[in-house]
Amino acid sequence: MKLKWIGHACFRIEAGDGTVIITDPYEEKVPYKAPKGPAHIVTVSHDHFDHNAVDRVEGSPEVVRGIGEQTVRGIPFRGISAFHDTKGGRDRGQDVIFRFTVDEVILAHFGDLGHTLNAEQLRPLRDVEVALLPVGGHFTIGAKEASEVVRSLPRLRIVIPMHYRTEAVKDWPIRPVDDFLDEVGLLVKRVKKSEVKITPDVLPTKKEVWVLDYA
Repeated sequence: MKLKWIGHACFRIEAGDGTVIITDPYEEKVPYKAPKGPAHIVTVSHDHFDHNAVDRVEGSPEVVRGIGEQTVRGIPFRGISAFHDTKGGRDRGQDVIFRFTVDEVILAHFGDLGHTLNAEQLRPLRDVEVALLPVGGHFTIGAKEASEVVRSLPRLRIVIPMHYRTEAVKDWPIRPVDDFLDEVGLLVKRVKKSEVKITPDVLPTKKEVWVLDYA
């Protein structure tokens, strides 16, 4: 599959059969580019403006939301209940973690996760190989909590950070990715482009962090 970081928590994932998934598209006031081209599937982790702008995605995609299991175009999705804060959602509401498999690689998109994971949440995530994980703090988990999540996933091989401060959102009250890189203590690969190809045979033998440029 090809995986491209558009910006914030939005990725474009293209399977080998041409199926395109967009995660957490944002409204125009978020200063990243909009995802380009049609998609077949859009995932929405929660209903905040910077994660749920389905109308900006071309192609009349099927929208995957909420907790539970569903299969779209042969791709199995599982929505796992989580929260946007450390208070059971009382401050910022619910978040949904999506576990899904593309081209035999198991991914998890963590949305705006606001806490570390309990045993019930970890159970369906134990075989995840690629994590799209917020690390910027303030609205989500920060460097320390994100590092704890990484350590809790035994089969994880690639961590792709998201939802952190970049030049596009330099005035937002979130921290840059370097805070997480210093805390997590793993090999870091700065890819220097927005898109990577991920297949089972390129997964590293140990956990690594791949830092992408936004599109």
